[in-house]
Amino acid sequence: MAKLYFRYGSMGSGKTIDLLKVSYNYKERNKEALLLTSALDNRYGKNKITTRIGISEDCYAFSSEDDLFEYVKNLTKKPDIVLVDEAQFMTKSQVDNLSDVVDYLDIPVICYGLRTDFKNELFEGSLALMELADKIEEIKTICKCGKKATCNLRIVDEKPVKDGQKIFIGGNESYIALCRKCYKECMKD
Repeated sequence: MAKLYFRYGSMGSGKTIDLLKVSYNYKERNKEALLLTSALDNRYGKNKITTRIGISEDCYAFSSEDDLFEYVKNLTKKPDIVLVDEAQFMTKSQVDNLSDVVDYLDIPVICYGLRTDFKNELFEGSLALMELADKIEEIKTICKCGKKATCNLRIVDEKPVKDGQKIFIGGNESYIALCRKCYKECMKD
């Protein structure tokens, strides 16, 4: 029986490398893995999922208007699994679409993404996944102090950003994963 999974972690926790590992495992067994990512993140090119260490694979980059159920349903070849990177950028409707992929097409879906933004507020897609996923798993990384990192501190010129747009695409130059205590310390005036 297929399930909807949400695997979340802070920046740099290895979400994308885990996704590509799962994809490789399926393909190594002659199974079809469908890779999806948000078109918002095109740092490494359009229709690409790329890790920070440079491993990359082609994918379909969806926009917020796409119906992901219809996309999967209308594929010529039915995938054995659907893997979604940057899942936090999905709409609630798209998470519903993916639950339909699981429930009506009997295809497992694993979504990878951030839980919260730089203000520690849930993203729309992450909230919907927390509500609908059959299984929720944390992918862990560590803070500079050695504790588990759970927060994403946005930085500019190595200084914390306290206000701004919810979505700002960036990597190590723009974000640092911190534990809650270190995050609070950085956000103090």
